[in-house]
Amino acid sequence: MDEDTFWQLIADCTPPGPDTDHDAELLADILTEQLARSPVDRVEGFAEQLSWALYRLDRREYGRELSGDAFLYTRAAVVAAGRQVFERVLHDPGAFAPFADGYVWAESLLYVPDRAYERVTGEEWTRDTRYSFESYSNLAGWAE
Repeated sequence: MDEDTFWQLIADCTPPGPDTDHDAELLADILTEQLARSPVDRVEGFAEQLSWALYRLDRREYGRELSGDAFLYTRAAVVAAGRQVFERVLHDPGAFAPFADGYVWAESLLYVPDRAYERVTGEEWTRDTRYSFESYSNLAGWAE
């Protein structure tokens, strides 16, 4: 899965309406359903792109005030908000503040690839993506 396909899938699965803009649980459920009807390589590709997006947001200017878990779930919320928001945050760290200050979290997005993989294969997945999405794993993003 390439980056454009990843972001299109996020957009296609985002629930419509103003009340669901940050409904990560519903987005995660819809994404899981879509991916569970796909070949396993699409699930793996989604995991790679999700990890890459989260890794790119793993930078000092965003997370220095947050615990590891809060930082991870907040970065996931930025991804769940879609490509335009993600790109804006990458270019303007100040755009991250509403997510962090408002405790906008999308922890459920992190489990989408694992749940979809298990539904496709019937097996538990020990995911090993190229980039770690764990907080503080992007050493270049935390260099002083």
